[in-house]
Amino acid sequence: MIQQTGDLICQTLTAGNKILLCGNGGSAADAQHIAAELVGRYELHRRAWPAIALTTDTSALTAISNDFGYEEVFARQILALAQKNDLLIAISTSGGSPNVIRAVETAKDLGCQTMALGGRDGGRLASLCDQALIIGSDRTSRVQEAHITIGHLWCEMVDAMGEARSAR
Repeated sequence: MIQQTGDLICQTLTAGNKILLCGNGGSAADAQHIAAELVGRYELHRRAWPAIALTTDTSALTAISNDFGYEEVFARQILALAQKNDLLIAISTSGGSPNVIRAVETAKDLGCQTMALGGRDGGRLASLCDQALIIGSDRTSRVQEAHITIGHLWCEMVDAMGEARSAR
């Protein structure tokens, strides 16, 4: 499943679409980390790829939460930033975060692809997404460790894709 989800990320980027990521707490940190690796670089010097962590703009986070409620904090940003065929990577160790679930629902309404990176049994989140990569553990720490390893494997795939394209 890592290969399949990584292929979707690579296909999304090469088609000219962007990656959006969201999550709470440690999952927010993972969203930021993965987005930074895609925009900056992972291990190879390659082109910058469009990736946005919806967890980083404190003014937007606080204003949206205040005006619309915390459940809408990611969904509202998706309404502003997402386009059809973009990919939302929704990260949740429980699979039950209401704001992450609303983000997926909103992304799907806009015609975005959706991917869950979850834990436990995947919760409601896994069933809503087009693809779901679930770490079958109840220990949040183990799930988060696996998530960032998966994020690095995806970035390695993006690096390899860039190498293959520049070698042509």
